[in-house]
Amino acid sequence: MPDLLCMGEPMLEFNQQPPGADGRMLYLEGHGGDTSNAAIAAARSGASVGYVTAVGRDGPGDSFMALWAREGVDTATVIRRAEAPTGIYFVSHDAAGHHFTFYRSGSAAARYLPEEVPEDAIRATRVLHLSGISQAISESACDAAFRAIGIARAAGVRVSYDTNLRLRLWPTARAAAVIHAAIGMADIALPSLDDATTLTGLTNPDSVADYYLRLCPLVLLKCGAAGCLVATRDRRTRIPAHRVASVDATGAGDTFAGAFLARLLTGDAPEEAARYANAAAALSTTGYGAVAPIPRAEQVRALLAATPA
Repeated sequence: MPDLLCMGEPMLEFNQQPPGADGRMLYLEGHGGDTSNAAIAAARSGASVGYVTAVGRDGPGDSFMALWAREGVDTATVIRRAEAPTGIYFVSHDAAGHHFTFYRSGSAAARYLPEEVPEDAIRATRVLHLSGISQAISESACDAAFRAIGIARAAGVRVSYDTNLRLRLWPTARAAAVIHAAIGMADIALPSLDDATTLTGLTNPDSVADYYLRLCPLVLLKCGAAGCLVATRDRRTRIPAHRVASVDATGAGDTFAGAFLARLLTGDAPEEAARYANAAAALSTTGYGAVAPIPRAEQVRALLAATPA
């Protein structure tokens, strides 16, 4: 059984590229979905990973099954649905950053039911990873995520939770209530500073860490270009960002989550795992798309070796 199970919604990605010679907009087809990205990031860093989701019996679903097979992500807990499609999304870019347009209503993953949660697989894993998106896509998916968390807690399995706030999916008040309830049941919280500011009204990283430490014993606050803050109830460490030739930040936070969990599972201390994850996230921004630029362990090690202590 995999050491890490990630749960959520995969989506086929179309990522905007520089215009062609004739001025037409071009899109690069790829794969996305935050927890799927995290699963692949963990696998590329050497972890044993499985995925919990549902995809359509369609071309995008087939594409994901082939992707996970190539990446070594176990699909024993993936449901195929003939009656529902796999979601898709588009990524566009401008001076303000990257923007998403989603087509996921009624997707196979959004129809996931609490009774479909794979109890035995969750009890047998070491870490269960979910996100706000895992719960935002539908009420049934939200309930299924809570059931999965409850099974993990009862079995002594650690729970990891990334806020990944998407306000197009739900209003702020509901998002805050659900996300904070889930983090209150988790062992590891992975909020971004932007998400945390929206959810809590706090802007100071230490204040945000204090807030989430009241809910969860280990907080990895992702601060973008300012790096990350690793906080426990006993200590906190700031880890600076790496300077790279960044072109697309899609999936960087997911890469951080997967790489962090991969190293944590090997026995790294949280601070050491976060340094590795910070480097992995930086490298993931040097190419287009969510999956293609996710680095492998040797690339991350090379960046860390080239970075002054």
